[in-house]
Amino acid sequence: MPQLPAPDYPADVRARLEADAREVIARYPGSRSALLPLLHLVQAEEGHVTRTGIRFCAEMLDLTTAEVTAVSTFYSMYRRRAGGDYQVGVCTNTLCAVMGGDAIFDELKRHLGVENGETTEDGAVTLEHIECNAACDFAPVVMVNWEFFDNQTPESATRLVDDLLAGRTVEPTRGAPLCTYKETSRILAGFPDARPGAVEATGGAGPASLVGLRLAKGETAPGRSADHVVAPRTTADGPAEALEGEPPSGRPDTQAPSGHPSSHDAPQETSASDDQHPAGPIAEEGE
Repeated sequence: MPQLPAPDYPADVRARLEADAREVIARYPGSRSALLPLLHLVQAEEGHVTRTGIRFCAEMLDLTTAEVTAVSTFYSMYRRRAGGDYQVGVCTNTLCAVMGGDAIFDELKRHLGVENGETTEDGAVTLEHIECNAACDFAPVVMVNWEFFDNQTPESATRLVDDLLAGRTVEPTRGAPLCTYKETSRILAGFPDARPGAVEATGGAGPASLVGLRLAKGETAPGRSADHVVAPRTTADGPAEALEGEPPSGRPDTQAPSGHPSSHDAPQETSASDDQHPAGPIAEEGE
């Protein structure tokens, strides 16, 4: 059985964390709202959320350790055990997977000699597969301490982890310069990134992310002709009625082509319209 209650931090560490915690708590009208950044704060101290960190957060916010544990185990951004200085996350969600994410993850497991969630023997790299990082237009994506490395391949990802293992400087595709996992956690706790040029290096969305916005504004997509603009839906009797004041295709000087229904308007064979294929389970799951 673990020691109860959890051991406290050393006095000097406790005093330093209390000062930081009070600064964070003061930003919120209700103290319990500061729980997420405080979990990042204690994670910045030890590299993961320990029982001591949970006790500290509970005492600072007048919560029970059960309440803090429930939150810290719900979010995957909080580690439950010690890990490496660099958390290498390979997106294996649908689009990244089919674009090569699965192959990247398999190659990194083989190259590093670790499985999902494990850390290299030197304590430098923790490998894990992660869910969607909202960067599908740069798939397949690898993240190191939550910084983006876009359009990866098994070869480029292998070079990336080799550079991390060797202590060489690694530059993310976009965003701030890379720092250690503990340093990242402190930034996520809400403390400024004091590294020269780090804040200025954090850029906006990349060109691939903005194509849809450009089309919505009626602009021409890169590499397309001027008439490549999304047309409105049509019906069998002609163009569908547009919203008042809305140009037919996002451009005031164009008309929608006839006979071009979208998938939403096209008749579809469904269980509701096909008596031969009714909806509902007809066999045991998996058969």
